[in-house]
Amino acid sequence: MTDQTLRNGHALVAGGAGFLGANLCSRLLQDGWRVTCVDNFQTGRACNIAALAGHPRFTVVRHDVADPLPGFQVDRIYNLACPASPVHYQADPLKTLRTCLLGAMQLLELARRCGARVLQASTSEVYGDPLEHPQREGYWGHVNPIGPRSCYDEGKRCAETIFMEYARHEGVVVKIARIFNTYGPHMSPDDGRVVSNFIVQALSGQPLTIYGNGTQTRSFCYVDDLIDGLVRLMESPEAVACPVNLGNPAELTMLEMADMVRELTGAHVPLVHRDLPVDDPTHRCPDISLARRSLGWWPRIGPEEGIARTVAYFCADRQQAGRHTACWTPATAAAPVAPL
Repeated sequence: MTDQTLRNGHALVAGGAGFLGANLCSRLLQDGWRVTCVDNFQTGRACNIAALAGHPRFTVVRHDVADPLPGFQVDRIYNLACPASPVHYQADPLKTLRTCLLGAMQLLELARRCGARVLQASTSEVYGDPLEHPQREGYWGHVNPIGPRSCYDEGKRCAETIFMEYARHEGVVVKIARIFNTYGPHMSPDDGRVVSNFIVQALSGQPLTIYGNGTQTRSFCYVDDLIDGLVRLMESPEAVACPVNLGNPAELTMLEMADMVRELTGAHVPLVHRDLPVDDPTHRCPDISLARRSLGWWPRIGPEEGIARTVAYFCADRQQAGRHTACWTPATAAAPVAPL
């Protein structure tokens, strides 16, 4: 899938110590790339990339992508640099916007200077609380531009605009992935997402928190499938220049997900209901027809298998005392990094 002439190329992963970033770094190393992980460790975690630290083709640089990125010569740039869960991106909305907008421009400038391809990790949040179901790429969305989630939703929408303008006017080869709910190893226990929340609560013997009545749906994609989609999109023909949905079209309600987690963890815990957050979408499901046609991609790992793997990861994480401190607390700064 990856061009053999570039297997020994240099890929930069912005946000490489985050959940998706760490999994992507690992995949690219397996594919033969030299990988530079750039992260400011706002939400990225040293433990996510600890297993890669000794790899001869892996480098970590502590840096905020909203600031200039001089001195790099790379072939591929993956922009995953932004807090992606509401609890994190709402903690500092202005910084979230700065990362989305200035980060996109800095990485695109780097791509222009290097002649590199660059992929933007966009989000299903660009569709807002959708009036179309499932969501296809041609749908323009139903987003509240001034709500508490808008720093992320509108930041990502504007980043897509910046990417397309660099493609049209600067000749940069860009790829845009609209990522739907993803889960798996290296999720942060405190990120506030439903899968990690449920698993951490179940393993701790706490009630599972359901927001609203639990009938709202999400489409959950296992991280290995999602990363494969990102790599396929990056290496796709230049003609694949429009946003592409990446996600699992199999919908689950929150109640169904809670029951699955309780069954797979063996936790006999009740459910507690809380008010639905402002602007939280009631339905989210991708139309992946374009990804099937243009990338030959679709999810291979079903929810039960994926959740079982994720539960096993969190169980192992808790049991390993050396990683317990780093990975079951908020983002750590103790990372083997070099300044830019």
